[in-house]
Amino acid sequence: MENQASQECRAVYLTAEDLRVAASILYNAYHDDPFFMDALYRNDTAQYEQKLRGAIREELNELWQQEQGLIGIFSDERLIGVACIATQQVPLGEARYWHWRLKMLISAGWQSTQAWIKKEHQIVESLPNANCGIIQFIAVSTNEQGKGYGSQLVKTVLSWCDEQPHLDGVGVFVSEPAHNKLFASHGFEKLEQLAIGNVAGELMFYRGQNNE
Repeated sequence: MENQASQECRAVYLTAEDLRVAASILYNAYHDDPFFMDALYRNDTAQYEQKLRGAIREELNELWQQEQGLIGIFSDERLIGVACIATQQVPLGEARYWHWRLKMLISAGWQSTQAWIKKEHQIVESLPNANCGIIQFIAVSTNEQGKGYGSQLVKTVLSWCDEQPHLDGVGVFVSEPAHNKLFASHGFEKLEQLAIGNVAGELMFYRGQNNE
């Protein structure tokens, strides 16, 4: 049944019209994410949720404008999974554009913006070279989890990676054991142990076909 569910979905690049639904999927998936809780939460749940929505919205819009990898999987006409990959063809971490910093500052606040920048900087510094991307977000709609779509989404990301002529692989910061197991099952290797803010995790890396 799990394989059947995976085969029924189709993967496509997201359009501008898909971004609102994509943001909703990511918000629900990352609501309790350790990094975002550490970076955004300040003993006020309503404020945290507002910051999280704003941060996800601004990052999606930035990735879209910079023509980065925004991939969705659809079941019939419903968007049920999202993966967002940023390559170092655009500035990341401490090199982020000023307009992104300003928008993120307004949406999430100074400390949260700095935490985001530091996270990216640590990941970029730990990647093998500048020809590697970062999985910024990857999630399946809450009511579609446990049906094999997560594996299908990871496979789609790897196929996308292999098709990029100047990309040597993609990294992802993982702080949950279940996520570690998922990525490891698809060929991701532990690259480095990282402590991002107060959150410990692993930087996992997929070496694309261009890097073999």
